[in-house]
Amino acid sequence: MTKGTRRKLSAALKAKIALEALREQATVADLAQRYEVHPNQIYAWKKQLVEQAARAFESGSGDAAALRDRAIEKLHAKIGELIVERDFLARRSGR
Repeated sequence: MTKGTRRKLSAALKAKIALEALREQATVADLAQRYEVHPNQIYAWKKQLVEQAARAFESGSGDAAALRDRAIEKLHAKIGELIVERDFLARRSGR
């Protein structure tokens, strides 16, 4: 990868890389070369994974995220309905 370009890595890929670093089956340098990221970034993801691992076992954390996602979906659906309604009324009024 050329210097100065940025890639957006998914959270799943970051977690995979951090887990591989945590397992120590390969060196951080090897992982950095394989995934084309800076070793310091892998150390940061590894640290973040360790610090936030307890959240995976908190009760109700998954339920809150699911409720939020459902609420967002409902809001997007409502926005879509309102846009269709607005466009219909605009056509009917002759605008």
